[in-house]
Amino acid sequence: MAKYVYPAVFTPEETGYSVVFPDIECCYTCGDSMADALDMARDVLALRLCDIENAHEPIPRPSDIRNVSHDDGEIVSLVGCDTIEYRRQNDNRAVKKTLTIPSWLNAMAEAEDLNFSGILQDALKDRLHIRP
Repeated sequence: MAKYVYPAVFTPEETGYSVVFPDIECCYTCGDSMADALDMARDVLALRLCDIENAHEPIPRPSDIRNVSHDDGEIVSLVGCDTIEYRRQNDNRAVKKTLTIPSWLNAMAEAEDLNFSGILQDALKDRLHIRP
């Protein structure tokens, strides 16, 4: 999970722009305006890269933007995304985990009315260097 930047080809259409990422299979979208198409491009790029990460497949290497073929009138632009941020915003399902701690530590934490789930989440974010 990381930050990525890929070239995308924006093609003007009658009602906006279509967008394709030549380096990533099945990664395309469209938008009613250039701003909308760019927003949709970021979203589909993050979604598709999350799918690739989840499948433990190799992440395709981005082409040099200067080498991306395109037709006259098409626009080639770099589009970036952050799959960690995308997951944070779009996948907030709770997952139950079973863990063990020493009895004395459990008793002390319960006496302080500590939130075990919150503490574990904070510790995992810290360990994974994920900023809140």
